[in-house]
Amino acid sequence: MLKALLTDVDGTITDTGRAVSTGAIDAMRTLIARGVEVVLASGNTACFMDALSRVVGTNGTLIGENGGVYRIGFLGDLHVTGEKAISLEALGIVENYYRLRGVGLQLYSPQYRFSDVAFARTVPAVEVRAVLSGHNVQVLDTGFAIHLQEQGVNKGRALQDLARDMGLSPKDFLAIGDGLNDVEMIRAAGTGVAVGNAHQLAKNAADYVTEKTYGDGFIEAIEKYSPYFLER
Repeated sequence: MLKALLTDVDGTITDTGRAVSTGAIDAMRTLIARGVEVVLASGNTACFMDALSRVVGTNGTLIGENGGVYRIGFLGDLHVTGEKAISLEALGIVENYYRLRGVGLQLYSPQYRFSDVAFARTVPAVEVRAVLSGHNVQVLDTGFAIHLQEQGVNKGRALQDLARDMGLSPKDFLAIGDGLNDVEMIRAAGTGVAVGNAHQLAKNAADYVTEKTYGDGFIEAIEKYSPYFLER
């Protein structure tokens, strides 16, 4: 039996333009009304996730920055799981590399990030990885942004920490995602689902791959696993 839902945001409950599926919101609210814990997990900042959590109607429990931060409830302490200094050092190396080539990076909400740094996909992620080869940093291309983080930080590890603090096991969660940044989360959960548009590695990690894509795929997953959720 399942006790909680953990879902990615961009590409899972949104389309490629980041428009949120209203049907996906309805599906989550149906679970919330049954007493199921619904947790959003994303590469986005905690403050962005705050706003989205209120729109969806969750209690504010979240995983942000691709596992770099997590929190239980809107009033809970924000736990930072990655070393920001490592990310900033890596950013400096990358910025210097591209500055010498006349290219600037477009940073995403740097003042609101506590663990990672993120910038627009205007440069090749494979080149960024080559520039940072040998450094204790991972380069993550989510399809929406490029993130630099300390090695070992991911949504799967954050799920383990979050579940422990919630008095649950990762095996109590249904996790749904689409990207490379969701692979560890999908593997760590009791049941992992990849929506139809997911990266192949996310599909390989999943227990079930939906026929439908994006928000429609999310709804398909909720309909399939809804009978397995315990009601409180």
